[in-house]
Amino acid sequence: MNKTLRFLAVPTLALGALALSGAPAMAAEADQTYQATLGQLNGSSGSGTVTLHVTGDQAHVVLNVSGLAQTFNDAPYPHVQHIHVGAKGQCPSPAADGNGDGVISTTEGGPAYGKIGTTLSTSGDTSPAAGLDLKVAGQGGAYTIDRSFPLNAETKAALQNGTAVVVVHGLDPATLSAAGQAAKSDLVPSLPLAATSPALCGTLAVGQMNMPVGGADTGVAQTPQKNDAGVLALGGGLVLAAAAGGTYIVRRRRAADAS
Repeated sequence: MNKTLRFLAVPTLALGALALSGAPAMAAEADQTYQATLGQLNGSSGSGTVTLHVTGDQAHVVLNVSGLAQTFNDAPYPHVQHIHVGAKGQCPSPAADGNGDGVISTTEGGPAYGKIGTTLSTSGDTSPAAGLDLKVAGQGGAYTIDRSFPLNAETKAALQNGTAVVVVHGLDPATLSAAGQAAKSDLVPSLPLAATSPALCGTLAVGQMNMPVGGADTGVAQTPQKNDAGVLALGGGLVLAAAAGGTYIVRRRRAADAS
């Protein structure tokens, strides 16, 4: 009998340790929603909002803008927009206008918001390579982009550390100073400076998830379920306690036999 109890205690301890070590691995990665209100840059007079819902490595964006430049060369104005990463996670102040032409160019704003991490295109490619593709830009003075896409690791990291910034580009040249109207784009010299300069900007921050909470509405009261990891941890603790009790019994019997 003593021998049997001694052997039971060891595998029971091992089972408890296994349950405890497995608990964190079972915790699923939580969904997260990020939001930003887009404020005007360079006197654009525009405004906008963006909501980005992230599930694992997938993202769904809803971007709404209005009040932007409406036409360019007698066609709807193409506005490119991106999630910028790798810098301070801020929108530039007027002091960023280094050459004094009255316009904060994309390059001048770079130290505040960083490089392109993700292109918020209307369709297709969302990589930085699509950053200046006017065919997948927003069109006109007001529009909505509502789509899902794979989220790259660099943008995901910037979202998590609070340095992801949404920038919408494209200004009305008529609103710029004479020097600004005469200047060429710092990104595409064949275009005017207004075409690629930032018009709206906002830093993405953790927001409230617009998701239903609890079970489906069936008319039956839902019983809250305990977290599986917590159950495992509790079970492991009980098993360990049982093992300790078994060891105590072995010791008591040994003492009894010795007496």
